[in-house]
Amino acid sequence: MSKQQAENEIQKLREQLEYHNYRYYVLDDPLLPDAAYDRMMRQLEALESEYPELQSADSPSQKVGGFAARTFSEVVHAVPMRSLANAFSEEELAAFDRRVKEIVDLEKGEVEYIAEPKLDGLAVSLRYENGWLVQAATRGDGRSGENITQNMRQVLGDKTKLIGKSIPKVLEVRGEVFMRKEDFDSLNQRQQSAGSKLFVNPRNAAAGSLRQLDPEITAQRPLSFYGYSLGQVEGGSIPNTHWDIMQWLSGIGIPTSDLLERVQGVAGCLDYYHRLQRDRDSLPFDIDGIVYKVSRMDWQHSLGFTAKAPRWALAHKLPAQEEVTTLEKIEIQVGRTGAITPVARLKPVFVGGVTVSNATLHNRDEIERLDVRVGDTVVVRRAGDVIPEILSVVVDQRPEKTQPFIFPTHCPVCNSAIVSEGDGVIVRCSGGLVCPAQRKENIKHFASRKAMDIEGLGDKIVDQLLEQEMIDDVADLYLLTIDQLSSLERMAEKSASNLVAALEKSKETTLPRFLFALGIPLVGETTAETLSNAFYDLEPIIQADIESLQQVPDIGPVVAESLNAFFAESHNRQIISKLIQAGVHWPKAEQKQSVVDSPFSGKTVVLTGTLSMARNDAKKQLQLLGAKVTGSVSKNTDFVIVGADAGSKADKAEALGIEILDEETFIRMSDYEA
Repeated sequence: MSKQQAENEIQKLREQLEYHNYRYYVLDDPLLPDAAYDRMMRQLEALESEYPELQSADSPSQKVGGFAARTFSEVVHAVPMRSLANAFSEEELAAFDRRVKEIVDLEKGEVEYIAEPKLDGLAVSLRYENGWLVQAATRGDGRSGENITQNMRQVLGDKTKLIGKSIPKVLEVRGEVFMRKEDFDSLNQRQQSAGSKLFVNPRNAAAGSLRQLDPEITAQRPLSFYGYSLGQVEGGSIPNTHWDIMQWLSGIGIPTSDLLERVQGVAGCLDYYHRLQRDRDSLPFDIDGIVYKVSRMDWQHSLGFTAKAPRWALAHKLPAQEEVTTLEKIEIQVGRTGAITPVARLKPVFVGGVTVSNATLHNRDEIERLDVRVGDTVVVRRAGDVIPEILSVVVDQRPEKTQPFIFPTHCPVCNSAIVSEGDGVIVRCSGGLVCPAQRKENIKHFASRKAMDIEGLGDKIVDQLLEQEMIDDVADLYLLTIDQLSSLERMAEKSASNLVAALEKSKETTLPRFLFALGIPLVGETTAETLSNAFYDLEPIIQADIESLQQVPDIGPVVAESLNAFFAESHNRQIISKLIQAGVHWPKAEQKQSVVDSPFSGKTVVLTGTLSMARNDAKKQLQLLGAKVTGSVSKNTDFVIVGADAGSKADKAEALGIEILDEETFIRMSDYEA
């Protein structure tokens, strides 16, 4: 690279870094993860080192990253708030240790360091005078920051007054405001319930909450604070090691991390680093590295500062859990239960200790929320064993002519309709009996003991039958011969004969078992029994519309929609026909005889409110009188029986002009047949 090219690249990097500093420190809305920002900074530092004549005092490499916004009043720091130098390898840590030893002239032994987690939050300074908090400020550009005193009073609570004796007249405490993981999750749940924007991560949530103009908003946000060092101190003395200072701060009421440790030399630092790296995901807060500080205060004074950072401290960065890469494709996967999941195919990127090329997009709503498109630059997160996910889109790097992703309406595997479940977040393929993506699990379910109870048809046999293409669906099971089964691995003729006999035996079943065996989403044993008792045979269930299905006790709209969608698929009905043609049959349920002349005979009744008798007893009584008891009111309802504290069902009945009976009238009418 020529000098001119280097100068152009330096200028470009400086502009980009200044922009991202503004996004991070002022807007609390960073576009890039820390790892991507760090790479840009190291590129700039490398170029400025190679071409020292191009260095500049106002370069981002020579100053603290932020700068004070003018939303709040300005605070000039009595002692500059510098940032920390970073290390990304063991070699850089060892080089830091060597420099410390050289400056303090330590020929033998090891330097004692204080190791602590590097919290991913917002650096602040607290100024106490005579034990009372009089001022709080953000770090800003290191020389001046924003006055956030009122907001920090909300965060600190009773910690605005220090406790104990011999507190310096002026004591400036530096520390980090952050948000614990569980508090972050709770906050986002509240945001979602209120229809407000979700926070991307705890750091953004903490920074945005702290820099609210209204302190009452800050008070409602679950923020925490840990002190980690001192600034200005006047009119008093402090301990002579950093370790003792931290114990002293804790004693006078300043919260500090309980993960601080005294370690010896590089080996002690690395042991601590690897332990916290291992436990990172189980910590109650996010960290992005480990901070090492020389413990002896006289050595800290000897080591001094660069223009940007103290020479007595170092931030050893942990492997990035967030990275940027390119979204190359969005694919739709079909799970074993028919659940439709969008998957992002990524340009491979190293994140969280592994190379990631795929990430979950969760569901249709998440794609719409992110507005993620093929070709986008995206921020990917991977923490521990958690499946990688896309956190956000770097919109200002979006290529021209990208198009919003259109979620499919039909299964990409079998072309059956995709149907929504409940509130629409979960969507499924409706081709349960024919979809190749679901068939293995459906066949295993079909053969299970509580379904068709096909003894001897285990998982391994199902796997072989599908691998050798002997069957395509559950109906093909009944076409298998002893010769075919004998050809399978570990399947002797006797075993094959027994399985054919078990298949033949399973043809004689019951309607509830058959319904359950079909694997209809949300239809378990109890629901299958309920449907059988309500409709007496399969064909009426197939023909029933959603409203009719909802008239059945305990069948709500979600289950009704699932049933309707399953039977609406011609593929599923064809498989059912094949099963019946193969000889699968069940006795038709006998309809219970209703009491002749009962006022409730053949009527549809809804119970609501609190009755003096148990709800189930009232339900059984009505059924004995020939009534059909349902859980919801519709135009097909004949009577609504109301008890105390009847709610919306009674209101709906009145609006529809349906006859409403109190409990006394219900009892009198029940005695009619007696």
